[in-house]
Amino acid sequence: MNRVRGAVVPGLVWAATRVVLLLYVCKVLTVPGGMDITSDVSVIYHGWFDRLSDGTFPSGDVTWQYPPAAALVILSPGLLTGVGLLDYTSAFFALACAADALVFGLLLYAVRQRGPRDAEAGTRRRAGVWAWVVGVPLLGPTAYARYDLMVTALAVAALLAAVRHPRTAGVLAGVGALVKVWPVLLLLGTPRGRATRIIWLSALVTVAVVTAGFAATMPGALDFLSAQGGRGTEVESVSSLALHAARQFGWEGQVLLRYGSMEFVGPGVRTVSNVAVVLTGAGFGWLVLWRLRARTWTPATVADTAFTAVLVFVVTSRVLSPQYLVWLVGLAAVCLTLRASRQALPGWLVVVAAGLTQLEFPVWFADVVASEGKGVLVLAARNVLLVVATVIAGVRLWRSTAAERSAVPPRERVEPGPRARGAAPSPPQAEALPRRAVPQPASGASCRRR
Repeated sequence: MNRVRGAVVPGLVWAATRVVLLLYVCKVLTVPGGMDITSDVSVIYHGWFDRLSDGTFPSGDVTWQYPPAAALVILSPGLLTGVGLLDYTSAFFALACAADALVFGLLLYAVRQRGPRDAEAGTRRRAGVWAWVVGVPLLGPTAYARYDLMVTALAVAALLAAVRHPRTAGVLAGVGALVKVWPVLLLLGTPRGRATRIIWLSALVTVAVVTAGFAATMPGALDFLSAQGGRGTEVESVSSLALHAARQFGWEGQVLLRYGSMEFVGPGVRTVSNVAVVLTGAGFGWLVLWRLRARTWTPATVADTAFTAVLVFVVTSRVLSPQYLVWLVGLAAVCLTLRASRQALPGWLVVVAAGLTQLEFPVWFADVVASEGKGVLVLAARNVLLVVATVIAGVRLWRSTAAERSAVPPRERVEPGPRARGAAPSPPQAEALPRRAVPQPASGASCRRR
C-alpha cells in the first residue's frame, strides 16, 4: 500500500504540472514575459527536419552545432506527422512529454527495485522522484521547447543501468554523446577494472558504428566538430557576469544574436571567452586528477561523478542556455534516488536554480539582454547558486572517494578492479600477533577458516 501511495501522489503532481507545460507550449496559455519560446521548434527544428529528410545535414546553418545522432531526434516527430495525427511542432511537444514521462517512470522503477532499508534511505530515494517532478516545471515551458529532455532520458537510463547492466549503460551513454556530447561525461565515474572496460568499450563501439553509418550515408555528419570555434560569451553564462558588471561602468559592448543565442560582442569579450575556456580545461584536469586518485567506489559513484562533471562544464562554459538545467535536474534526480549518493545538497540547489532560471528566461530576459534590473540580479543569483553547487559537489565527491580515509561506510563500498568469476572475496588481513600468542588447533580439529 505504501508503495502504491508513493507512486500515485507524485504521479498526479507530475500529470497536473505537465498539462500546464503543454498548455503553455501549445499557446493556450501565455508564456510569462510574453516571449515566443517555441520558435526554436516551429522554425529552426522544422527547417532542419526538411533538410535532414532530404538526406543531408544543415551544415550551412550556423545554428546547427550538434553530433550526427541529433538528426534522429529532429526527425522523430515525423513518426506522428507522417500519419497525419499532428503537425511538426505539436508532435515534437508530444515526444518531449513522452521523454519526460520516461524519466519519471525510470526513477519510480529504481525506487521500487531497491526498496528502502530504513526510514532515512526510503525518504532519500523518493526525493529523487520529487526532484524530477518539481524540477522540470520550475524550469518552465522551455523544457518542452528544446530537445534536451530526450538526451536527458538517455543519460538517466544509462546511470540507472550502470551497476547491473554495464553494456547497456555504455550503449546508452554512447548514443547520448552522439545526440548532444555531454553524456560522454557519464563514463568518468566507472569503477576501475572490468566495469570500466565493459562500459567504455560499449560506448566506443556504439559511437564508432553510428558515426560511420551517418558519415557514409549523409554528407556533413562531422561538420559539428568545427562549429563551436567562433562562439563568444553568451549573456546567461557565469563568465558573462563580468561583462554585465562592466556595462554598469560604461563599457560599450553590445548583445547580438549569434549562433542561435544572445552573445556579447565588443572589446574584451574575447578575453573573457578565453578565460572561460581555460577554466573548462582546468575543470577537466581536476576531474582527471580525481580519477587517478579515487580509491573507493559505491553504487552511486558513477552518478555522483557525472553530476559533478556536468556541473563543472556548465559553470565554466561560454554558453549556459536555460535548457542546460534539464540535464542537471535529471542527474540530480538520479543522485537523490541512490542511497549511497553524497550529492543531496547540491542536487536540491540545482532544483532551486531551475526556478530562478525561469525568472531570468523568459520572464525578465529583456532585462538580462540590457544588463538591467531584476533580470541581471536573478541571473547573478542563479549563477552563484550553480557555482556553490559545483564546489560542494566536487568536495563531496573527492572526500567520499579520493580522500585518505574515505567517509563512505564499508557496507556501501564497491572495491574497484577485476575478480575472477566465482572467486570468493579475499578475507580481511588479520593483525600480526606474536608467534607464541597464535592459538594452535587441537589434535584432529579442522584448520579451515570459518
